[in-house]
Amino acid sequence: MEQQITVQRKKLIFIVSIGLMAALVFLGNYLQIKIPVALGDVTRIHLGNSMCLLAGLLFGPMTGGLASGIGAGLFDLLDPMYIMSAPYTFLSKFAMGFLAGYLARQAFPEGKTRLPRLIGAAVCGQLAYIVLYLFKSYVSLRLVGNAPAVALVAVLPKLLTSSVNAVAAVVIAVPLTLALRKALKQTGFSALLAKPAENRTAWTPIKVVAVVVLCLAALFLFLYLAL
Repeated sequence: MEQQITVQRKKLIFIVSIGLMAALVFLGNYLQIKIPVALGDVTRIHLGNSMCLLAGLLFGPMTGGLASGIGAGLFDLLDPMYIMSAPYTFLSKFAMGFLAGYLARQAFPEGKTRLPRLIGAAVCGQLAYIVLYLFKSYVSLRLVGNAPAVALVAVLPKLLTSSVNAVAAVVIAVPLTLALRKALKQTGFSALLAKPAENRTAWTPIKVVAVVVLCLAALFLFLYLAL
């Protein structure tokens, strides 16, 4: 009975952590500066990505991925300018939070903290999202008839703002992760804090295939919606 209660409590904390971090991702997207671009929608400098990274670095891949996707997807759903991009946003933000959380497991071996690996996990999460975001922006412009050169030029401002967002996200999320981990170790959330996976290699064929399938699913879903 005690074990069953413990399992139920962990599930409840898992759900609460996803809801809490999704709310922070959602609010972070409203702290923004919109920048008009020549073609396509506007680009933005915002704090949403920092909360996506924080969710992954702090709580691991599943909480990080789900909180990032739900929070950012909900933001798009409530904004008429981005509503059609909500499914793709969910997948790309999920990829960022999941990858950062997965790699962050290697940053906390045996109760210690390896700062370079933590920073590397945050950077990899951001790079994955930037690639997916810019790819989506480029394909969107091509599908409406723009020439390749024109589409590339139109994507450049988004590359700049994405880079600013990425740097800000890493600078904000990494210190917050270190501070909050220390505080949360004394609470019920300690069971969810990112920990190294036991008896598992960093990458297995199954995990590689899963990542590839996720990326392909995001691509085909976007092309379906765009057409």
